[in-house]
Amino acid sequence: MRHLSEHEINRREALAELEKLGIEAYPAPTFEVTAHAADLIARFDTDPEAFKDVQMAGRIMTKRIMGKASFAVLQDSTDKIQLYISRDDIAPNEDKTRYNTVFKRLIDLGDFIGVRGYAFRTQTGELSLHVTELHLLSKSLKPLPSVKEKDGETYNEVSDREFRYRQRYADLAIHPDVRQVFAQRSKLINTMRQFMAEHGYLEVETPILQPLYGGAAARPFKTHHNALDMPMFLRIANELYLKRLIVGGYDGVFEFAKDFRNEGMSRFHNPNLRCSKYT
Repeated sequence: MRHLSEHEINRREALAELEKLGIEAYPAPTFEVTAHAADLIARFDTDPEAFKDVQMAGRIMTKRIMGKASFAVLQDSTDKIQLYISRDDIAPNEDKTRYNTVFKRLIDLGDFIGVRGYAFRTQTGELSLHVTELHLLSKSLKPLPSVKEKDGETYNEVSDREFRYRQRYADLAIHPDVRQVFAQRSKLINTMRQFMAEHGYLEVETPILQPLYGGAAARPFKTHHNALDMPMFLRIANELYLKRLIVGGYDGVFEFAKDFRNEGMSRFHNPNLRCSKYT
């Protein structure tokens, strides 16, 4: 069994305490999201009335406990937004457990929370969400790498390339700019797909498991098909099947193909667009 770090043990103990309080982290109740950070930041100054009562969800990235009131930073899929959390707002009755125990002690950085409140600007001009309700949506049992920002500068940034590639989920969580790479890749593929469709190409899918591999010179991955009792190969290329479709009568076809070549490695073969056209 893998040895747990002190942080992981503490988070599991916090989860147990939350369960004793009747707060279920897995799965949490459905929480409706009505606004995102990027939209709030872009539109608040021109349309503040639109953010008088909103619900947002995301990871809690920082916490600053200041007695009866605290500040935190919530990161959703679009951006970050500061939260202002007052004890008497999220725990309006005599029982202050939700603030004193749940928020201050049992909610850790990296946990997913849902909040309800209204947007405003602090005395320093920082756009924030004044929280009136706070709910735990999911407990993070592994701590995130500590990356801090101050005055536009980033500190303790994770630079270990091996870690960032092998634990891409953590890289995405702590480096928002990396998420933009994924978003740009998606836009690129959608643009290519739209361009091909507008020029008369038909998107198709060709077999990944093939009885005979071909279309390129590369070593294949080999497997065995139990039901057919025959050897099969993961494709190294899909050109031959695309050409068969042209023989079948299509003017042009294309596919965003996953090819598997059992030799060498590179992170640059992405995306992989294959197309054939009758000429």
